[in-house]
Amino acid sequence: MSSGSRYAVSIHILAYLAYRGGILVPSKEIAASVATNPVVIRRLLSALVRAQLVQARKGTTGGFELAQPARAISLLAIYRAVEPAPSHGLNRFAPNHRCPIGAKIEEVLQGLFARAQASMEVELARVTLADVSDQLQSVCPKQKKTPTATSS
Repeated sequence: MSSGSRYAVSIHILAYLAYRGGILVPSKEIAASVATNPVVIRRLLSALVRAQLVQARKGTTGGFELAQPARAISLLAIYRAVEPAPSHGLNRFAPNHRCPIGAKIEEVLQGLFARAQASMEVELARVTLADVSDQLQSVCPKQKKTPTATSS
């Protein structure tokens, strides 16, 4: 799974748990909402549990739930839970250092990307999972809280 989709899927997972409102939700049910394999969901849930954003309960009646209120979970906390340190492609960037541009481009790009990353993180810190849930409630049709395999 690509880095960008890990983050988007993690927000989806947490928004779904917020929607289910404290009910223990099995990974298979979450996977149906995301339309992916439960193994993918369990991997992301492991990272979210380590970050203390989700609680897991084992057993036949177990499942997952938010570890804290949706208003206390920022999109930045989710991002940091599932994304490695961003390289913005520089980890595989190998310019010709004998060229005047190639010799300095990495340094220039690192500064630009660091400022862009910092700006993004400031914005993500301002938005909470509750904000996402509120937006979803305003655009999603009202439905019962027991999903079918095709619900989102």
